[in-house]
Order: sequence, then structure tokens, then C-alpha cells
Amino acid sequence: MRPSRLYELYAFSTNLPNGRDPRIRLRAEYMRMISATTIGTDTSAGDSNIRSEWRLSDVNANYNVCPTYPSLLVMPASFSDEEVQQAAAFRARGRLPVLCWQHPGNGAVLARSSQPLIGIMMNSRSNADEKLVAALCAPPSTGFSQRRKLYIADARPRKNALANGAMGGGSESSANYLQCEVVFLGIDNIHAMRDSLARLRDFLDIHGAASSDGSSSLLRSGGWAWGGGNATTMSGALSALGDSGWLVHCHTVLIGAAWIAARIALEGASVLVHCSDGWDRTTQLISVASILLDPYYRTFQGFQALVEKDWLAYGHLFAERLGTPTYTGIHIVPSSESLVLQMGSVSTSPVRGAPGSAFTSSGSHSPAALSSNYSPIFLQWIDCVAQLLRIYPSAFEFSAAYLVELMDCVLSCRFGNFLCNSEKERVQAGIAESTGCVWAHLEQLRESGGKKHEHYNLYYNNMKYSGILLPPAAALFPTLWPHFFLRWSCPSPVSTGGCLPVGWTHGGELELEAHAVAQSFSSLQNAKEKAESKLQELMTERQLLLEQLQEEQEGRLSATSAAGRARRETAALKQVIEAMGGKIHISSFSSQLLHTSDEETRDLEDANTEHRPDYHLNDNGSEQHQLAVSLCMGPDFDGPGDVSRRPCGAELNSSCSLRANESCCWPQSSCIRMGSAFIGLRTDFDALEQLSILDRYFDIEQPDLVQPPCSPPHPPGVT
Repeated sequence: MRPSRLYELYAFSTNLPNGRDPRIRLRAEYMRMISATTIGTDTSAGDSNIRSEWRLSDVNANYNVCPTYPSLLVMPASFSDEEVQQAAAFRARGRLPVLCWQHPGNGAVLARSSQPLIGIMMNSRSNADEKLVAALCAPPSTGFSQRRKLYIADARPRKNALANGAMGGGSESSANYLQCEVVFLGIDNIHAMRDSLARLRDFLDIHGAASSDGSSSLLRSGGWAWGGGNATTMSGALSALGDSGWLVHCHTVLIGAAWIAARIALEGASVLVHCSDGWDRTTQLISVASILLDPYYRTFQGFQALVEKDWLAYGHLFAERLGTPTYTGIHIVPSSESLVLQMGSVSTSPVRGAPGSAFTSSGSHSPAALSSNYSPIFLQWIDCVAQLLRIYPSAFEFSAAYLVELMDCVLSCRFGNFLCNSEKERVQAGIAESTGCVWAHLEQLRESGGKKHEHYNLYYNNMKYSGILLPPAAALFPTLWPHFFLRWSCPSPVSTGGCLPVGWTHGGELELEAHAVAQSFSSLQNAKEKAESKLQELMTERQLLLEQLQEEQEGRLSATSAAGRARRETAALKQVIEAMGGKIHISSFSSQLLHTSDEETRDLEDANTEHRPDYHLNDNGSEQHQLAVSLCMGPDFDGPGDVSRRPCGAELNSSCSLRANESCCWPQSSCIRMGSAFIGLRTDFDALEQLSILDRYFDIEQPDLVQPPCSPPHPPGVT
């Protein structure tokens, strides 16, 4: 059953994430709009950076000046709040001229309003309105010195504008506004758009797998998509697309928006756009022209700012156009009755009464009457954006799939952003606090898939399309948007023998292939990153091994050097000791030196192993034995006992063969042969005490360890 009350909508029963107050984002967009110095600049400038010719006005803070305008407006600095109220009284619904965008280079202004209330005689004027329009088109404080030309773009056909004059509305007279030219763009009203979509739906039913009314169609004859029928009948069916008028209406909007963008960019002229009430055709033209003029609006963030500013804040009647209930501030009623209570009439005729006043309606509230204001205005604008995306496939950050997803979110009533008819109603109903935010939802979808998500346009090139888009008129004729209208029109598996054909999905076949390639590339890139990470780990491990090998090599060289030095020192000591008449014997503890049984030796070694501080194992687990040093001091057994020898081996008192007629002076001086001098012997008794001296060394049965008799004055042998 169709919901009849606002809070019965699905948006109030979901747990989707909320967003910030949209009024905060609107103020940020205002600051960017009047503070940027280059096209496409995204700034967060403060109030001090606002151009001197503009100011932010809260004259509509309570929505008393215009209930369908936002609470914060951008007004000329020379225009007071009292004059704002006077100018609002001269425009239908109080929708006075306001700034929508300004060219940062030439200062030209894009403004919007509703039709003026010039009366049936078409002679009414308003000094405040004329002053406001003149202030919007005034030259900037620097640069241009002459007043720029003003174009008033009336979106209606001329005959419709004249017909509205009979009800108090109409269009401006170029004689009342300086350097002004009025142009009619010829866009039909909401009723023509509704009928056009109905005819388009009938055309799509012919090509679809099932008709909306259950009737059979030409292309489904015999269960096969193209079975039956003759060429003449099929040609007549296909001509229904042109008869629907949908593409013609989209083409009219695109042509009008391109004309507006060209006047601002090429001529440096300001353009004021309006229709009857300024919330349908005006919004379409303003937002399409903004996309052409500013590349910021072709990004995700900019597109959101554009929709929230020109569609939501400036009061497009989403509840009326989508046929959903809304909030009136008194009680909740169906959408069309809401507009009756606010404005007194559901027609498009202007209302001169005090802004925000309520009237009692005597009109019928039958289902037919309640649906009379339904119209696919927002869908038509999304279609126009999709046509620009088709013409400039690399100029938009988002893809056609993003536009389809956004349109589905709007129609599903899952989110509160597009509920009600104005900012005032959404604030009073607490929509932002009670419902989910579609922008937060879409952002989460993009974050879940990264840059390869289907909402991203893989062909986007912001460097190439960083300026204004001015497509030629011949390129603006649209084609049927298959991503939205034909996504359900593929034949079923039953009618194709179980083999599904390639059909139109959200992004189309080409975009699907591109995203598949992107996904494959992403997988390969992830594998490459993992391989590089593994390679980096192996390189790090290799470097550590090289460092360890270097340390081992350095240790080996150091040990070799120390061993060589030790050998030289040992040889020198042996020579010195032998020169003094002693004998030295160096060996290790082993069973060869100990004349004991193997069991006793093993027990003895085991007993001493854990008490020897210098006992340890090699890396391969083998033992390192201590060295046993045996030193015997006594007479030279090779000669007489009273003869001592020098280090060179010669007798002590014999003459030196290298010094003629000189006797050897060693040890008082160095030996020329050996290049050394005997300084003396220094004994480390602590080290001697730590030596493992076994009693078995002094066993008389071991002749190798028995000290031979020594003649004085030599000391007894020490082991």
C-alpha cells in the first residue's frame, strides 16, 4: 500500500549512517563559490577571503522571506536586508534573484529566480528587484570597468510566458533592466515531461521481457526477442521512441544549458535564469550549466555540493515530483495537499501573498488530483548528465553506474536527503537526524571497492578537462540512456535457450570490461606487491647473512693474526728461556700425558670440566683442551753446566760475529742477530694458581715429568 504519511516511509525504519547537517555543507559551498580564484578550486576559505562585492545573509533564517529558499543566501554587499524583502515581494513564491555561481576569471554571474509579477497589463515594476538584478550583474571591484551585459533566460516557451501574464506573472521587459536581453529557451512544463516519460515507458515495454500492463508485444512474439512480425511493423514500433519526445526534451535542456555556459565563458555576460516558479526547469538549466562551467562539479564531492545547493536547498519539490508524503509544520499530509496548505494552489500560477502564508484549499484530493504534480524532472536532469558523460567520457570522476545508483536511492526512499519539498520542511521534520544519508552510503560503497569500484570512471582525466566544456550543438543530441532504461530489457534465459546475451548493466559492456581489466590489474598489482615484499625480506635476510659472514671473516683474520703473533711470541719466549739454560715443553691435557686407565682419566676429566672456567666446547661440539706448560731450569745438557748461551745460540762471553773485536753485551743491550733484548721475566702468580696442576705430574714413574738434577744457582723446575 502506498504510504500516506511521511514517517511511514522506509527511510525512517533503516539504520543507515546519518550525515552532517546539509546547511553546514551549503555554507562551505558558498565559501568556495565566492572565494575561489581559479575554476575548479576547492577551498575552505574563511569569511575574510570573501570577495568584497558579496556577503552571506541570514535574512531568511526563519524562512519568512521565502519558505522554499535556504536559510543562508549569498547577496550583493551593497544590497540591504530590507531591500531583499522588497525584492522578494515582486517575484513569484518570494523566490528573488540569488547568486548560483560566479566565473572566477571574468566575474560573470549565473543567477536564478522565479518569474516577476508584472501583472496582467505587464507594466508593474519594482525598484528593489531592478537594483538587485543590476547588483548581480555589476562589474567586480577590480578588472572590468564597464557594466557587463545581462541575459535573462526564460526557460519557458514564449507563449507560456505570455499566458502566465494573464495570471499576474510573465517575463521581464528589457527596457526596465540595463543592457538586458530576454531569451526564451522553449522548455515544456512538468506535465509534458510526465506524458513523455509515460510514452517512453510504453516504448520500453515493447522491448522488455515483460510488459507493465501484461500485454504481449511485437518483439516477444513466439518467446523469442525478434521472432514474428514484419519489418514495417517493427519500424513503426521503433519510431515510438521519437514519438515519446523524451530525447527532444533532453536535447532542449542540453542546448539551453550550453547556450548559458557559452554566454558566461565567451562573452563575460551575466545570465539570470527563471521559469514560472523557478524550481523545475530553472534548476535543470542552472545545474547543467554549472557542470559545463566548473570542473569541480564533475567530481564526487562537487556533484554532491551541486545537488545539495541547486536542487535541495533551493527548493525543488521532490515530494511533489516523486509522489511521496511530506511535512507541513502542522500535521503530516500527502505531498500535493502539503503544497496546497503552504501556497494555496497546486497550479503553476504565481502567488503574490505574503511569503510563507498558508491558505485553505478547496480543490479535490482524489488520487488523480494528488498525482497531477508528479513529474520526472530530476530523472531527466540525471539523463542529461549521462549524455554529457557519453560526450566527454574522460571529464567526469564518476561513472554512469554512480548516476544509476543515485537515481535508485532517490526512488527507493531509503534515505532522507530527497524527502519533503524544501529545506524548511526537512529541518522541521528532523530528516537529517532521523534518516540515513545517501552521500555517506555512496561514499562507503566507494571506499569498500577502492579506486576500482564501479562508481569510479576509469577514463577520468582531470588534467585534460580542467576547464570549461562547450560542446558543439550537433554533439548534444542525446541517445537513449541504456544504463538506466534498458538494464532490465534483456531476454530471459528461457527465451534464449539458457544462454544469457550480453546486456546493459549499470556501467554498460565497455565499462564492465574496463572494470574487469582494472580488477585483474589490481590483483596482479597486489601479487606484485606481495612478491616485492617477500623479495625485500629475502634481501634483508641476505644482507644479514653477508654481515654475519663479514664478521666471521674478520674474526677469522683476527684469529689468524693473533695465532701468528702467538706463535712468534712463543718462539721468542722459547729462545729466551733456552738461552737462559731452561727447557720448555707445551702440551695439552690428554690421556697420553696421564698414565692412568681410561676410566680414571674420564672420571678425572669429568670432575674437572665443570670447575674449569676456561673449558668450553667448539661449535661442532668437540672439546678444547687446556694447555700444559712444563718449564725446567738447569744446566745446558748439550754442553758444560757452567756455560750460558745467548738468544742467537752463541756462548754468553764469546765475541759477536757481527761486531768485530767486541764481546756480546746481552742482556744489557739487544742482540743484533735476534733484534731483541732481554728485559727480564715477569711472573703472574695468580695465573699460575689457576693452572690445573695434577699431582700425577710429579710421579717418579713418569720420566718425562721428572725434574733432572740441577746445579746451583739454577732454581728447581717449575711445572
